[in-house]
Amino acid sequence: MSKNIGFISTRFAGSDGVSLESAKWAEVLWDDKHVSYWYSGRNDRDPGCSYCVPEAYFGHPENEWINERIWGHPRRNPEVTERINAMADYLKQTLYDFVNYHNIDILIPQNVLAIPMHVPLGIALTEFLAETQMPAIAHHHDFYWERTRFSIGGVKDYLDMAFPPSLPHLHHIGINQAALEQLALRKGVTSTLMPNVFDFDNPPPQADRYTSDIRKEIGISEDDFLILQPTRIVPRKGIEHAIKMVGMLNDDRYKLVISHDAGDEGLDYKHQLEEMAKQEGVDLRFFAARIGEVRQVDHQGNKIYTLWDIYKHADLMTYPSTYEGFGNALLEAIYFKVPVVINRYSIYVQDIEPKGFKLIEMDGFITQNLLDQVRRVIEDKEHRKSIVDHNYKVARRYYSYTVLRRVLRHHIAMLTGDAPNASPRTKESSK
Repeated sequence: MSKNIGFISTRFAGSDGVSLESAKWAEVLWDDKHVSYWYSGRNDRDPGCSYCVPEAYFGHPENEWINERIWGHPRRNPEVTERINAMADYLKQTLYDFVNYHNIDILIPQNVLAIPMHVPLGIALTEFLAETQMPAIAHHHDFYWERTRFSIGGVKDYLDMAFPPSLPHLHHIGINQAALEQLALRKGVTSTLMPNVFDFDNPPPQADRYTSDIRKEIGISEDDFLILQPTRIVPRKGIEHAIKMVGMLNDDRYKLVISHDAGDEGLDYKHQLEEMAKQEGVDLRFFAARIGEVRQVDHQGNKIYTLWDIYKHADLMTYPSTYEGFGNALLEAIYFKVPVVINRYSIYVQDIEPKGFKLIEMDGFITQNLLDQVRRVIEDKEHRKSIVDHNYKVARRYYSYTVLRRVLRHHIAMLTGDAPNASPRTKESSK
């Protein structure tokens, strides 16, 4: 039976992991005729199925006031407690209004019960679930104990209560094995592993005329090799390794392009990368100003491309991160059949590496063997094709929508007692 699904988060907008993965979940749920609705503080979903509450956004002034007084401080004063509870009470009422207005059957909190960027919302949702006993599936992307900035704070009671809560009608899904183990150890909560996914049953469309000039707009020629770093410019992405690698390749044809900006973590790291690129003689291009959520033309008349557009023209993807909760960019590169240089971060080693991908691996530093592998995968077209085709097949087996559909059907059936529906046909099989 079809259900009305209510997704809950502080934000469903942009290209962050929560926004991207929640949209994929909604797409898979729609295949089984479940209708998704969206509760958040910021939202770029269809207004007809969205319920936007500004106070639910983690950047709302009231929440920022609270965060300034609870993080980095071992205790909180009574005024902070009062304002946390007041905001939680208000948000809880908006959750009741959202559920009643859209006749929600199942809630899917997206990371809001895992990382305490909005403590009042976590409290509100926990109390709402306890009061209503509504079936819910909490999708956890990263937990507070994984982030240094949440290591000291005056809200341990709230963390114990709501991040995440332990309730009999609340199921938990995490994106990596280490998170599941820590959740069981710290909270005594059992959970299901469901990593990030892509629609590997339906290959991406080929590059079209819209993107035919993208290399020219970046400032590189057709004979150059486009090495893509498709991440935000933050230290844990390890972008200095990508610069070092390109410098050691010692070939003017290799151009390093970063598709995202520094975001809200400051520009110091970006300036360090610029200086390093000069010292290493690396042609480093920043292209974030021309990458958007949709194709359009900006106020200066420049074409805006999507991240998917640039993947289709990339010769290699660098992913030298020191830490990732999973690694969505890795799946994107494999989906678009781009070879990958990857640093063996812990989650990759535990969860992804055993699957049998053929990636160019590094262990925190660049070796001559790695450089030889890079040259071969870029310049030997037959070798490149064998690598990317193999990776696509492996990803289709472990990280496709089919895998997600099976997990969601299981949890919905367990929560509601309804038998799962028959498998929908893929686009390929319906042709």
